[in-house]
Parts: sequence; C-alpha cells; structure tokens
Amino acid sequence: MLAAIILSAGASSRMGRPKALLPYREGTFLEHLIQVTRHPRIGVTRIVLGAGADEISTIAKLDPSQIVLNRNWEQGQLSSIWAGIRSLENVETDGIILCPVDHPLVSAALVSELVEQFYSNQKLIVLPTYNQRRGHPAIFSKELFSELLSAPADKGARTVVWAHAANVLEVPTEEEGVILNINSPGMLQHLIETDKN
Repeated sequence: MLAAIILSAGASSRMGRPKALLPYREGTFLEHLIQVTRHPRIGVTRIVLGAGADEISTIAKLDPSQIVLNRNWEQGQLSSIWAGIRSLENVETDGIILCPVDHPLVSAALVSELVEQFYSNQKLIVLPTYNQRRGHPAIFSKELFSELLSAPADKGARTVVWAHAANVLEVPTEEEGVILNINSPGMLQHLIETDKN
C-alpha cells in the first residue's frame, strides 16, 4: 500500500489566493488531486497544509484525519514532505506518492500507471517524464524515508533522486501536466482556456 501526500502548504503569493482552492473543471486543484489518487493500492491520503490552512480545510471540507499541519511551511516544500512522512509513523506503507498542489494536471490513469510500475519494477523511485523532462507526481519507496528526512532543505528531494540514479524508473507520458507548475494568474487563465477547447 502507498500513501498519497498532497503538498499544499505554500503561501501562493504570486497567485494571490491558495492554489488548493483554484478552480479546475468541476472542482478545485485539491479536489482533483484527491480524486485522481483514489486507487486500490493507495490506502492513505495526507494533505499537508501551512499558509491558509484554516481557509483551505474549511472550504474544501477536508477529513481532519487527512490533514497534516506544517508549521514550518516557510522553509519550503521539503519541510512539507518531512511533515507528511512523519505523519505516517504508525502506518504500514510501501512508500509515498508526492503530489504538489501546483501540478494538478494529472489523470487517474497516469497515477495508476505510476503505481503499477512501482510495484512491478521494484525501483526505489518512479517518476513520470514528458518529452524526457521529469515531472510530478513522484513515488518514493519507504526505504528512502530516512534519506528524505535528512535531505538538505535548500536542495530538497532532488538530492535523494540524484543519489539513487540507478534505481529511478522513468515512465514516459503524453500528459504535459506533469511538468506544468501553475503558479501565476496568467498560467491559470491559460489552463482554463485550454481546458475548454
């Protein structure tokens, strides 16, 4: 079983409002990621909140058992990964699938493919690629939890990926969303217009 960790703790300063609550199709970025990570082999979901935590949890009507509060969110994304991993201390899991909320344009089919590849190939890390560029979401085996927890804050989880280059499985996809970071009003407007076509 894997645990889905949705990273949604940042301040969204460029966007001007929480990215988790931005509209996408029939719901929000956060609702979409919760939906696409529903999979028979994903048994736990953790939503890491920081800035705007009360607003997000109230508006999104989140299950309190899924919420992880990162009080150190200003230290960057890695601090949210740490909070997510630590919340799994008493949970039996084979690894985590990390889903940054500003990369919402992924499908349930892609998530399913990544999960299946993780279990069939026995690699420590599974990443999607679009035109040979690595993206999100990424799966990390539980064997790497201690390394993730000790990774340098300024470099993040990338150092763990670099350290295990021979144990990374790249999964090519036609979904450009794996490399798209929606972090400005202009990008959001482009997304909405493109999605209508």
